[in-house]
Amino acid sequence: MGARAVGVPDATSHQDIRTAVRDLCGRFPPEYFRRIDHARAYPEEFLEALTKAGWLAALIPEEYGGTGLTLTEASVILEEINRSGANSGACHGQMYNMGTLVRHGSEAQKRAYLPKIASGELRLQAMGVTEPTAGTDTTKITTTAVRKGDRYIVNGQKVWTSRVQHSDLMILLARTTPVSEARKKSDGLSILLVDLRTAIDHGITGRPIPNMVNHETNELFFDDLEIPAANLIGEEGKGFRHLLDGLNAERALIAAECVGDGYWFIDKVTKYASERIVFDRPIGQNQGVQFPIAKAYANTRAADLMRYEACAMYDARRPCGAEANMALMLAAAASWEAANACLQFHGGFGFASEYDVERKFRETRLYQVAPLSTNLILSYIAEHVLGLPRSF
Repeated sequence: MGARAVGVPDATSHQDIRTAVRDLCGRFPPEYFRRIDHARAYPEEFLEALTKAGWLAALIPEEYGGTGLTLTEASVILEEINRSGANSGACHGQMYNMGTLVRHGSEAQKRAYLPKIASGELRLQAMGVTEPTAGTDTTKITTTAVRKGDRYIVNGQKVWTSRVQHSDLMILLARTTPVSEARKKSDGLSILLVDLRTAIDHGITGRPIPNMVNHETNELFFDDLEIPAANLIGEEGKGFRHLLDGLNAERALIAAECVGDGYWFIDKVTKYASERIVFDRPIGQNQGVQFPIAKAYANTRAADLMRYEACAMYDARRPCGAEANMALMLAAAASWEAANACLQFHGGFGFASEYDVERKFRETRLYQVAPLSTNLILSYIAEHVLGLPRSF
């Protein structure tokens, strides 16, 4: 992919990680993921292999049994998973949720949970934040956690809570102080660690949400769920701030997944356009085919660089909200651009399951909507980076 400027990471960086992840993913051929997608199943064998190899413990410090990698290195893992033709959506929660627990959990919490998460004995794949009436206005959530003695009593509702059916633990954001009593609307929110093994059907009722992607996500209802006060992560009422560590990591990691998708589409369509003969010439000889692919490649490379900047700032513990959001927006747009070119130039074959284009097409489209709408990112940039008046 051309020469690389000294010190600037790109798709050739971190070759030891890339090679190892590619080798693991190579054990799961496209037919495996087609079968999983068709059955709307969970790639359990794939997750077990990633766990056994230690990749899902990337952001857990070595002293707690993890591999102690940086967010930059973790992002390369997810990039390579998606570039292999798989989908990191089944497992990325275990990475970005670590930002909240590792940085804000107590020593007792980290000792109790992190070694078991690292070994695969426990899974922390779920995060309950979004609510039907609040959407992306997180400060307007109405799920409450009321302290009674040594426990919190939780009531409310969450939606689009992913991987609950394949997780043992869940990060939950709830309001512990009424918004009318809080100094700022972002105050009074707290993070609790929920043990789903005992909570499901004992305070939590779940309803799966069928969707266009094979993505296990749910609506959750909380009815007097009891959570030990010892499961409070960080300081009560400061949960929104604590959550940002997880959200910034989430956005940078998903940006890396989109970069992986973008490269997968570009590799796929470049090969096809070079081999597909129509009117006695490869279709890739036509500029009408070349230019959209080349443009998608350029935009993917640019998004890749923003991903690395966001990750580097996160690893340095510098504020990176703008960079993480921009990385997500640019990478999601680039992967979708590459997806459209790939589908278009495959013609009818792009819609055939055996080519995998239609599956990856559906999967990558999600990231212009979730975890955060591109419109919200633009609003954030306008207000917090450019200093324009708040629009809502």
